[in-house]
Amino acid sequence: MLDKIEALKVFCTAAETLQFKETAIRLAVSPPVITRMMAALEDELGEPLFQRNTRQIVLTDFGAQFLPQAQQLLEESERLFAAGRHRHADEMAGLVRITVPDLPDEHAVLRELLTALQAYPKLVLDWRRDTVRLNVVQEQIDIGVRIGMLADSRLIARKIGETSEQIVISPNLLHRLGKPKDFADLQKNYPLAAVLNHNNGRADTWYINENLQFTPSKPHFVGSHIHNALQAALAGNAVSQQLDWMAAPHLLSGELVELFAEVPKIRWPVSIYRPQRVVTPGRVKVVFDLLAEILGKRFGQK
Repeated sequence: MLDKIEALKVFCTAAETLQFKETAIRLAVSPPVITRMMAALEDELGEPLFQRNTRQIVLTDFGAQFLPQAQQLLEESERLFAAGRHRHADEMAGLVRITVPDLPDEHAVLRELLTALQAYPKLVLDWRRDTVRLNVVQEQIDIGVRIGMLADSRLIARKIGETSEQIVISPNLLHRLGKPKDFADLQKNYPLAAVLNHNNGRADTWYINENLQFTPSKPHFVGSHIHNALQAALAGNAVSQQLDWMAAPHLLSGELVELFAEVPKIRWPVSIYRPQRVVTPGRVKVVFDLLAEILGKRFGQK
């Protein structure tokens, strides 16, 4: 008989990884178990959930529609069982280390998380904002947030939304130089702001889409942080590439203007993750779920 809750867990994990082998690794079972369970679930539903080829799997239209329902049911079942368990005080006592990049409304995010954790006075949070990709094991990170692709198979990740980047210029600089004809014109004839990548010490590449990316070769402004580049753009000193949520209020106020708005941009996934461990403390799981819910509201994940 099909364990439907377990099958939904497998399906949701497979929808994240889009690889049965990776799903098996995350769930600590063999790939044939994943294949059999997905086949049984598809048979139960009477619809295919995935299209398969030799390299990867992709969600069918039905699978994409079924996914949010499955995720919601799993979340409700977790809350149901959690409500029926008496949490031992020791389970929620101790340290939880969290590393985050720049986040929209970070102060409010942290305040909301701390407020939600007031019931656990022995829980200690170590919250650090860092743009360097830390070694999760060496730094003993319990929970992290990543903007961009997650390639480490040792991490249990949950997508909480998406973001993109916009190329912005001040109205004064735009009036003085005019609109660039194309990206070659932008690179050659416009002052650009570069942000140093703390992982390699070089300027960040401007990723526009799969077919277009470049690194400012002779930047007019260099900053160690994306906020520095934003100030350069606001001052009319340089053209900058900014995360959409950072640029949004300044575009709305008219302080900045977007260039190449018509060009399709990469949508970067935003994920919350934790390392795979033989035993994950209950306090880490509680904080992980709370932070995922709080950030999901900021990044629009339904």
